[in-house]
Amino acid sequence: MNFARSPFWPARLPAHLTLPATNLFYNAEVAATRYPDKPFIVFYDTPVTFARFKDEAERVAGYLQQRCGVKAGDRVLLDMQNSPQWMIAYYGILRANAVVVPINPMNMTDELRHYVEDAGARTAIVAQDLYPRIAPLVGKTNGTADGKADGKADGTADGIEHVIVATYSDYLTTRPDIALPEFITAPRQAEGPGVAHWADVLAAHLAPGPLTAGPDDLCVMPYTSGTTGKPKGCMHTHRSVMCTAIGSAQWVGASQDSIQLSVLPLFHVTGMQGGMNGALYCASTVVLLPRWDRDVAAWAIQRYRVSSWTSISTMVVDFLSNPKLGDYDLSSLRSLSGGGAAMPDAVVKKLKDRFALDFVEGYGMSETIAATHINPPQHAKAQCLGIPVFDVDARIVDPVTLEPVPRGEPGEIVVSGPQVMQGYWRKPDATRDAFVEIDGKRFLRTGDLARMDEDGYFFMVDRLKRMINASGYKVWPAEVEAMMYHHPAILEVCVIGARDAHRGETVKAMVVRNPKYQDPVTEDDIVAWARERMAAYKAPRVVEFVASLPKSGSGKIMWRELQEQEAAKAAAQGDTKA
Repeated sequence: MNFARSPFWPARLPAHLTLPATNLFYNAEVAATRYPDKPFIVFYDTPVTFARFKDEAERVAGYLQQRCGVKAGDRVLLDMQNSPQWMIAYYGILRANAVVVPINPMNMTDELRHYVEDAGARTAIVAQDLYPRIAPLVGKTNGTADGKADGKADGTADGIEHVIVATYSDYLTTRPDIALPEFITAPRQAEGPGVAHWADVLAAHLAPGPLTAGPDDLCVMPYTSGTTGKPKGCMHTHRSVMCTAIGSAQWVGASQDSIQLSVLPLFHVTGMQGGMNGALYCASTVVLLPRWDRDVAAWAIQRYRVSSWTSISTMVVDFLSNPKLGDYDLSSLRSLSGGGAAMPDAVVKKLKDRFALDFVEGYGMSETIAATHINPPQHAKAQCLGIPVFDVDARIVDPVTLEPVPRGEPGEIVVSGPQVMQGYWRKPDATRDAFVEIDGKRFLRTGDLARMDEDGYFFMVDRLKRMINASGYKVWPAEVEAMMYHHPAILEVCVIGARDAHRGETVKAMVVRNPKYQDPVTEDDIVAWARERMAAYKAPRVVEFVASLPKSGSGKIMWRELQEQEAAKAAAQGDTKA
């Protein structure tokens, strides 16, 4: 390798990571052969062994192939909360030689329509509580949310043809003595015609055909948005997914005797890799929770003697602020890692003083299927992205000239490595814009501005792209604006980030009323309308009516000016309170 390494590279780790020449499902076969009776998943006291996990994934694969007509390379939507079925379905799709399209369970019907049409998915595996949102997309769909269809002159596009519906409570054979969410305990319900229930899929005992997917075949396609508005599918191969799954696990020292708390959403690349794929490779046990609850998380760490936890900073802040935290024995916890946003100094100190733990921060993107940078566990720095991990060439360059900047000066992070995506699905122009060639190597432009210190650690400075970080969720304003323009009362809208004590940032919409719309409408009406049509983390929580929006000479809305005004207002309010 011809690129520099930090002097604090972990001494126990090699600089190069040799990746297996296998597909991801092979990890399930290995773990089931080595540890058949060991729990892979613990879901509220109900264990799922490695042998059962592999067996049920194969049954799902057989059903997908024989009853749903899924062929190699087909895209299959996966839309659930964290659950054993989510993990089994993921590997069932892979065993069918198909491609997983993980969906945020907060997405509403109009958002889901884009994923169905863009991915060309004909089969979906969905949770019972989320089925009503995808039901309108079964059969024929009437174009996209903006009234345009992908590739059809008559304004229609093929929709979902086959749906498998799962009920979370099927995997609650043993219930603990804690309150469980209602959506988890809900009994199985009958669905519409053409819908197969998960239990019936398993009962069919259909065997899949040969496993033919190789390391360079497509494996998973998480969607990410950007300045153009609509989400784009990041094409990842079995090899790129294997890279960060194995690399992250080895970085924190995971093994077959590790017990990991998995509470980050599995559809998100950090949860997917840190809370499932890496654990399966190591044959670790995963204690799985469907969503964040600080009391249940503490209960789970105590009950199952959790040793490691991949989290985000907002979860840790909430966890440590729990007044009942002292009631739990958390002494088993040895590793706490993650990202999402910089961890506040006060929280870093509290974590160190109370539990003798450092929060090992990292940095990655959907385009890199999780981390390209992680702090060395024995020498972590606060509010730091970390150092480039195995085989990653990360540089800081001038965003205009692409020339390297002096150490300590800000510039754009560009990364080259085996975990970088192949490109965006069906988006050759966006793919071309996302990459640049430097010294004969293909680098991904991250759109993030950072600086590098004298030890080779990267620190975030700013963003080149418009993006709001709400509790670790990336919100792309252009996507939210495109949805909001469907409200007849909105003439113009600009979405910016606003300071939020809990979420870090929250979504704010500056709205110019449409003078032709005569019905009365309030800011709260707009908020309520948005929450019905887009995922809760994306929907504006604050709406402000304004007479006009600032524009450039070419007529473009000057979002950065509005963002700077909002930041100045928040700073002034902070000074007043101080």
